Amino acid sequence: MKLRIFSSAACAILLSVAALAGSVLLTSADEAAAGKASKKLEGTWAVQVTIHDCQSGADLRTFPALLTFAQGGTLTETTAGFPPAARTPGHGFWRFTSGNAFAATSMAFLFGPDGTQTGMQTLTQAIEFGDDPDTFTSTASSTITDPNGNQIAATCATAVAHRVK
Repeated sequence: MKLRIFSSAACAILLSVAALAGSVLLTSADEAAAGKASKKLEGTWAVQVTIHDCQSGADLRTFPALLTFAQGGTLTETTAGFPPAARTPGHGFWRFTSGNAFAATSMAFLFGPDGTQTGMQTLTQAIEFGDDPDTFTSTASSTITDPNGNQIAATCATAVAHRVK
């Protein structure tokens, strides 16, 4: 009887250890896939941004930008969409989401003609790779808040990016 209880307990422990080992291996495989995919996005990209009216979808204007995705998930961006004195470079983060997709968010300070801070721009992007590892497309939304954090504007955008080599 004691042998049967011991045997059942040992079997339960072995099954638990096997299940734990399997989940660690799956997590490691997922992390490895994310790490490999992340290499695809890392680097500097020349981006052509098109701002759209969020309701009608009508194109409003197009301008270039530069995005740099660093190892570890940080992001720095600059844009020709604002005069340099009106907006700082954006700083933020990015992450692998799945397959060929990434998400990124960056923030930049905005200033008026007299140099007074007028608000903050937050840019949120969904990035997608196709067959070419040196090109991606993205859809984005941008919100502008006043210095108190109240939203005063929102825009939508699409972009096409090419790796800077």
